[in-house]
Amino acid sequence: MTFQPRMQNRIEGFSVVGDLRRRSWNGITADLWDVECAAYAGGHYLARDPRLFILLDQQGRGRPSVKLSPKSPGAFQDSRESPISYIPANMDLWVDITEVQSVRHLDIHFDADVVSRRLGEEIDSDKLQNPQLLFFDRRVLALAELIAADIVNPDPLHDLYGDGLALALVIDVLKVLKSPQRRRGALASWQLRRVTDFLTAHCTRNIRLQELADLVGLSPSHFSHSFKASTGLAPHDWQMAARLDRAKHLLLCGDQPLTAVAAETGFSDQAHFTRTFRKHIGTSPARWRKLRQA
Repeated sequence: MTFQPRMQNRIEGFSVVGDLRRRSWNGITADLWDVECAAYAGGHYLARDPRLFILLDQQGRGRPSVKLSPKSPGAFQDSRESPISYIPANMDLWVDITEVQSVRHLDIHFDADVVSRRLGEEIDSDKLQNPQLLFFDRRVLALAELIAADIVNPDPLHDLYGDGLALALVIDVLKVLKSPQRRRGALASWQLRRVTDFLTAHCTRNIRLQELADLVGLSPSHFSHSFKASTGLAPHDWQMAARLDRAKHLLLCGDQPLTAVAAETGFSDQAHFTRTFRKHIGTSPARWRKLRQA
């Protein structure tokens, strides 16, 4: 799947040498830039997807200054000591460059949802949202150099080569750990979380099995088997448990009549609510509330 980065910038003082060289893989795009810099160059950058900026080379006495606001003092970037930055999605960044003649840098943009699916689990949101600016990592830099070399190669290697390098680079920077081995046939952690969050949010209405299967890209039969392997419950039973949990909350939070609680939790009428509640909880909603309030 080709991934097109979503980037806004306001820049000045840069002249691109040659054409932008770009390679795109499954959820990841790498851009290699060679630019010449005027006496002053810089600007403001905002990307809608997370990205990595890797300074591969620079010529001149000066060093780029990277800032989180236009008026902050910033910190200097150096191709030997601090060439790498991870910038989360929607984070503003300003750069000022003086006394630098030319720069070569590699930008890696990625779709976090696509990468998560490829890894079989969701990337830790704290890691995705936590910027890492101006650091050195020999292994990450070596991967970046290999990606850049493949981009400029007139006869690039198979797509799996660059794709594997770029995915490894993202995994390394975000420190994505190997997930515990899941039970045979069970859903991945990100799949289970996505489905249970959806079931909780929509538990009061009729949810088709196809809706749930589509959330994680499986057939209904495959999904149903995997969900039960993960939770011990069929999707309908899990939804019913979530519906009854919501009913319990309403029963304890006020003096709503049972007809109102039944309506708010998706039951056809009070009688249906009472029968279902007694079947699963072992007593009627009225008695359950009376015992809890006592």
